[in-house]
Amino acid sequence: MRRLHPAWLVAAVAFVALVGAAGFRATPGVLLHPLHAEFGWPLATISAAVSVNLLLYGVTAPFAAALMDRFGIRRVVACALLLVAAGSGLTVAMTESWQLVLCWGVLVGLGTGSMALAFVATVTGRWFVRRRGLVTGVLTAGGAAGQLVFLPLLAVLVRDHGWRTAALVVAGAALAVVPLVVWLLREHPADLGRPPYGATAVAPPVRPEGGAAARAVGALAAAARTRPFWLLAGGFAICGATTNGLVGTHFVPAAHDHGMPETTAAGLLAVVGLFDIAGSIVSGWLTDRVDARLLLGAYYALRGASLLVLPSLFAGAARPSMLVFIVFYGLDWVATVPPTVALCREWFGASGAVVFGWVFAAHQAGAAVAATGAGLVRDRLGDYAVAWYVAGALSVGAAGLSLLLRRRVGEPAFALPAPVGRRAWSYRG
Repeated sequence: MRRLHPAWLVAAVAFVALVGAAGFRATPGVLLHPLHAEFGWPLATISAAVSVNLLLYGVTAPFAAALMDRFGIRRVVACALLLVAAGSGLTVAMTESWQLVLCWGVLVGLGTGSMALAFVATVTGRWFVRRRGLVTGVLTAGGAAGQLVFLPLLAVLVRDHGWRTAALVVAGAALAVVPLVVWLLREHPADLGRPPYGATAVAPPVRPEGGAAARAVGALAAAARTRPFWLLAGGFAICGATTNGLVGTHFVPAAHDHGMPETTAAGLLAVVGLFDIAGSIVSGWLTDRVDARLLLGAYYALRGASLLVLPSLFAGAARPSMLVFIVFYGLDWVATVPPTVALCREWFGASGAVVFGWVFAAHQAGAAVAATGAGLVRDRLGDYAVAWYVAGALSVGAAGLSLLLRRRVGEPAFALPAPVGRRAWSYRG
C-alpha cells in the first residue's frame, strides 16, 4: 500500500491551526452591539479597535513569514496561538476602550497575523509542487471553516450567557490547538528525507542567516520597485476592505438596523463561511489550470456587482434574495487568495511567500480603513448604504487592476541570494 506523503499531514495540522485562530476573528460582528450596550462606547470607537486588529493582522504577516524561515513554523505558530488566547481571555477584565484596543487590536492582531495567509504560502511553498493551488485553496478555507464553526456558537453564547463567555471559549479553542502544532507540525520535507509532494529530488532547506526583520523589509524594498507588486497590493487592499473590513465587521449590525435578529444575521455570515470553503477550494483548483489574472478580474467584478445591490436586500427576515447574495458572496470571499499567491510566486520566485505577506498587509490595511470608515458612516448618516455603494465601485476598480497585470517573461522580478547574511538583494527588471 502506498504511504501517504507527510505533506498532507502538515497541511492537515496547518488547517486545524487556521481554524483555531479564526475563532476570534469571527467575534467582532457579534460583539459590537453588546459592547456598545454595556460600556456606551460609540460604534466608531469599537470599530477602531477592530481596525487595529485588522491592520496588525496584515503587517505582521511578512515578518511572520520571515520568522518562520529563521526559527521554524512550529515555534511561530505555537506562540501565535498563545497570543490569541491571551488577547481573547483578557478582554473579560477590561473596563476602558484602550484595553479593548490592546486586547482585540494588538495581542490578537499579532497572533492571528502570524498565522495569516503568508503562513499558507510558506507551507504550500515548502511542501508542495503538485496540487499547490488546490492546497492553498483548502488552507485558505481554514479561516472560513473557523467562522462556520465559531460564529453561530458565539452568537448563541453572547445571547444566552454574555459576551465574556464567548471570549473565553475562543481563548480555550486557541489553547487547545497548541499541543497539536507542537507535536505534528513539521518544518521541511528534507527533515524527513522526503522531497516536496510532486517533486522527485530531496532539496536541503536553505536557512537564512540574516535577521527576519531585515529580510522582510528587504523584500518590500525590492518588490516596491516593481509594477506588479502595486497592482497586486492595490487589488488586495480593496479585497480586504470589501470582506473582513466591511462585510465581516458590519454585516451583522447592518442587518440588525433593518430589524433582523443578530443570531439570524450571524447565521447568514456562517453560511458565507460554508460557501467560502467551497469557493476557495474550487478557486485553488482553477488556479492550477486557468490564467490567475483572468480569475482575479472575474472575482472582483462579480463582487462589486453584488455589493451594489446589497442595500436593497436587507429586511427583518432572511428573504430568498438575501440568501442568493450570501451564497454568491461566500463563493467569492477568499477565492482571490489562490490566484494572488500564484502571481506572487510567479513574479517574485522563492521570495514569493514574504512578498505575499506584504500584499496581504495591504489587504488588511484596506480592511482596517473600511472597518473604521463604515462605523463612521453609520454614526454620521444613520445607516450603511453609502459604505456598500463605495465598496462595490472599488471592487470593479480592483478588477481593472488585476487585468492590467501581464504575464512574466524570463526570471522572477528579484531574488534573494542564500544564505542571506549581509548580502544585498539582486533586482531584475
